[in-house]
Amino acid sequence: MRTLNQLLNDKGRAVYSISPDAPVIDAVRIMATSHVGALLVMHGESLQGIISERDYARKVVLLGRASSDTPVHEIMSTPVLSVSPDTSVHDAMQIMTHQRVRHLPVMVGARVLGVVSIGDLVKSVIEEQQHHIEELETYIHG
Repeated sequence: MRTLNQLLNDKGRAVYSISPDAPVIDAVRIMATSHVGALLVMHGESLQGIISERDYARKVVLLGRASSDTPVHEIMSTPVLSVSPDTSVHDAMQIMTHQRVRHLPVMVGARVLGVVSIGDLVKSVIEEQQHHIEELETYIHG
């Protein structure tokens, strides 16, 4: 089973983030233009929280709050669940399923190496299964 470090090497280590004091509308814009479902909330190099489309829907839209007047820190999720780069894709999927999260920062100590989504993990599992199928077909057919 692949590790998250291997997955990040293939996928890339781009980290999309926003300041805790930025208005929520800026976070929504960044998520939309970057085609991501969550942003890390960073104060310099320090991870403070995470804001997702789910946070926006539940904590701004449903409560009738103004996106331009609400700072990110008021709706971000904390504490942030994170994993190490040597975590397996399988273990990361279990964590995400049990904790009901869709994005996991991959960290060494306090340093963010990247972020994986449930979609990244599913894609990795499918690719691995396809590789095993091809190996078995090659073995069977000589």
